[in-house]
Amino acid sequence: MGMRFSIIYSNILALCACPFVFAGEGSPTPATGNEKVGSALRFQAKDIGGKDVDLASYHGNVVLFVNVASKCGLTSQYEQLQALHMKFKGKGLRILGFPANQFGKQEPGTNSEIRVFCKENYDVSFDMFSKVVVKGKETCELYRHLTSSDAKPKGKGGISWNFEKVLVGRNGEVKARFSPRTKPDSKELVAAVEEALAAKK
Repeated sequence: MGMRFSIIYSNILALCACPFVFAGEGSPTPATGNEKVGSALRFQAKDIGGKDVDLASYHGNVVLFVNVASKCGLTSQYEQLQALHMKFKGKGLRILGFPANQFGKQEPGTNSEIRVFCKENYDVSFDMFSKVVVKGKETCELYRHLTSSDAKPKGKGGISWNFEKVLVGRNGEVKARFSPRTKPDSKELVAAVEEALAAKK
């Protein structure tokens, strides 16, 4: 009995010693070395196909979060986002599109319909996620965090419309935030992306 207890106790200690970092309230993600996943990447989200994704998997990249919509006057920004993706993906930029229907109900489609729309109209190949709530009482935890940072030039506060952009550095911390009308190919945004890519962490 004493030996059995000792084995169980040893196993418990081994489990407790295993290094994990947690993505939001979801499943733990193994840490790599002594790196700490930045706070903007401590969440989980479902991709456009419904699969759970630990955003911690983007750690070490520069990430541009964009809340998107298919029937908005700014929807053509998909083309510029795709061009930005193609230009900088080899240097470590990842663009994450999060469809949201809070503004003028301009994203009424299902996730499947959104995926087809993006591919057929803009040949989108950057990562798209399932629809989320980005404003109001039901705002998802990811966007509560992204909008709490006083990142320039826009500063903190709720999402104002479709196609706001939040830039997160290689360390997972928010570096900049841009208004919906700031185009993905604007000098201001491109300069911020290049600066974030140049940083080691």
